[in-house]
Amino acid sequence: MLFENKLMREFIQASFEEITLATKTNPFTFLQQVRAEVAKVVWPTRRETGVTTVMTLVLVFIFAVFFFLVDQLLSYGTGFLFG
Repeated sequence: MLFENKLMREFIQASFEEITLATKTNPFTFLQQVRAEVAKVVWPTRRETGVTTVMTLVLVFIFAVFFFLVDQLLSYGTGFLFG
């Protein structure tokens, strides 16, 4: 029990320290940090975006057909059993 309380107290203290550090950042420093983080992002190329979009549309179509067929099969089955 003592260990859990100590662990919880340390966690809460660390959280408050992080909040305190975050609130002391001025807007100019914040914008500098944002620009630095955005510069680290690896943006997809136009081709990668196009390929991903086409693959998404193809898979959506395939799944739509699959679920349509499953729905029709279940509808036929329930109609046969209860109809």
